[in-house]
Amino acid sequence: MDNQSSFTKRIGGYLHKMVPITDASGKLLHYVTKPLMVELKPRDVMQIIIGSTILALPIAYTEEAWKLGEELPLLNVGFLSLLSLIFIALFVFFNFYRFNIKGYVFNYIKRVIATYLISILVVAVLLTIIQRCPWQDDFTLAIKRIIIVSFPASMSATISDVIK
Repeated sequence: MDNQSSFTKRIGGYLHKMVPITDASGKLLHYVTKPLMVELKPRDVMQIIIGSTILALPIAYTEEAWKLGEELPLLNVGFLSLLSLIFIALFVFFNFYRFNIKGYVFNYIKRVIATYLISILVVAVLLTIIQRCPWQDDFTLAIKRIIIVSFPASMSATISDVIK
């Protein structure tokens, strides 16, 4: 690297940003590696699953969440889903992609959608197991309850994905 600018290198299967450290005269002393968390790896998926479970468990067991699913209009539940996606997208952007979005837009979109869909899946399984998703009797109610509980679950999933 003659120009001594930062570059990306794969180390141990993970991308790292190699940042040059120079002395006052500009002579290269060494490189500092900084992990680039722009790829969605199996480890990240597991962190999202565990993270979404952290808040899905206590909220899925509350009668307030079940009743909210019965009472809240579908439009409001849709806005809650949209709000979840916006929060995930902003958090992921500012924590993973803010300085590295170029060349990683697809990975960014994939991570946001994967985080939300995994959270929804975790909540759906949990609510189905505790028999609070009436799939055959009231499909709309089941979906509403899943989206309501997925809001906090997706937030904790997003937070846990940052931990490396």
